[in-house]
Amino acid sequence: MLFFAFFHVNHFVAQEPDTFAVRIGNTIQAEQLKKHVFTLASDTFEGRETGTKGQELAAAYISQYYDSIGLDPIRNQGWYQTYPLKKETNLGSTARTTEESFSFLDDFYFFGLDAQDLSTRKLVFAGYGISEKRYNDYKKVKSLPEGSWVMCLQGEPTDKDGKSLITGSNQTSDWNDDVSLKAAEVKKRGGAALLVVNSNYEMYMKRIRYWLEQPRMQLEREVKSEDEDYIPVIYISPRFADELLKETGQSVEQLIARAKRGKKSKPLFMSKELAFHVEQKTERIEAENVLAYIEGSDPLLKNEVVVVSAHYDHVGIINGQIHNGADDDASGTASALEIGEAFLTAKKEGHGSKRSVLVLHVSGEEKGLLGSEWYSDHPVFPLNQTVCDLNIDMIGRIDPEHKDSNYIYLIGSDKLSSDLHAISERCNNTYTKLDLDYTFNSPNDPNRFYYRSDHYNFAKHNIPVIFYFSGVHEDYHKPGDDAPKILYNKMETITRLVFQTAWDVANRAERLKVDKQSDFKN
Repeated sequence: MLFFAFFHVNHFVAQEPDTFAVRIGNTIQAEQLKKHVFTLASDTFEGRETGTKGQELAAAYISQYYDSIGLDPIRNQGWYQTYPLKKETNLGSTARTTEESFSFLDDFYFFGLDAQDLSTRKLVFAGYGISEKRYNDYKKVKSLPEGSWVMCLQGEPTDKDGKSLITGSNQTSDWNDDVSLKAAEVKKRGGAALLVVNSNYEMYMKRIRYWLEQPRMQLEREVKSEDEDYIPVIYISPRFADELLKETGQSVEQLIARAKRGKKSKPLFMSKELAFHVEQKTERIEAENVLAYIEGSDPLLKNEVVVVSAHYDHVGIINGQIHNGADDDASGTASALEIGEAFLTAKKEGHGSKRSVLVLHVSGEEKGLLGSEWYSDHPVFPLNQTVCDLNIDMIGRIDPEHKDSNYIYLIGSDKLSSDLHAISERCNNTYTKLDLDYTFNSPNDPNRFYYRSDHYNFAKHNIPVIFYFSGVHEDYHKPGDDAPKILYNKMETITRLVFQTAWDVANRAERLKVDKQSDFKN
């Protein structure tokens, strides 16, 4: 991973503390956070993998805790929002040409293809597969022969200084990361499938092979009209691509070198027979989000909802070892539980927040943000009445870039609302005085953390977000992520910051303004 240090200097003057908010915030205690983490990250919960007994036990623990402190489930909804999943296990998919055979992961991979057989004798190489005013790989390919497959390079072209030829800057375009744009272009031109050449195949496989070997989960959706435009997308290695390119006299290395010299690739037409056999086992299962709702006290504002989210799932049992996920994300789950209890305590004392608060405990995050995606597609409370999402994911450890625990990474706070960013800064200066580190808020963050946790499924609907995160450590997604290693005093301070920010947003006279355009890529 690539890390670099940048610590934000706070410029906002602290406001006078709200004595009631201080007292309620101080009910959030390290000892109670510790009890939650030790429970959720115990072997009893078997790593809380989505769709398993362990995840169901964790959902029961969360809902029963809220019940024990006197919170009622949402009327006509209950504690759970259940959603359907499709679990796919690859059973040995293969590919072949007339001369050579290829195997899944060694030579190619894909995401979410159903069991099927695919074949063609019409293959077109089309550069990076991009069609833009400033850069068009299809300029000399007005339409594709019926049934053709397109092969293209992953990413987008850059000049000798590393600037995108599409944006004209160091900022990449949507084409760089969103392969669906390339697939849609192929479909529009009459193509039947897309092969994407991953030039960093071996390096990518070292990082991701294990996860591709595991069963894949995706949301089980109703068939929509846009799904009819879908075409298969398969990623292939340079070795595989070179075999297909043989008859043209070109190689992937030559084509990439040509692009780096600023020379656009001409379309290349191939007639080699190519066939894929996709063999998948498909199972239908269910998972749950847990919803805790504290209704607001103001008749005019209670229909507006402030969301506090955290995922309670983890990666389960791998090679016989339970991965307990104490930091990822029992820490965020415990934090969200205590924030919910703090808002409930305020309400019991006759001084509840003006706006309503939804504490959203989602599952499926480790499988691709599935629970939060389902919620944002099937909201229990309208998205146009959802004010913001404060998302808590991994706040219990210290990463290698910090010497002490008095920090938190904030991601996304200024992407959509300058109001939310100012409130966050002011609450920190007033109540918690943490070092707010915006390293990963950079649009050029190579880790792309802004897109990798549940807040993103709110941000893509233009709902302001903050992602609270203390960084990756040596036990990330490993069996050593255990409860005794969590820094509970650190968790207490961060949780109080999230609470004070949520309290401010939930009680201010005006709703947060959405006055910025985010750089997220849909």
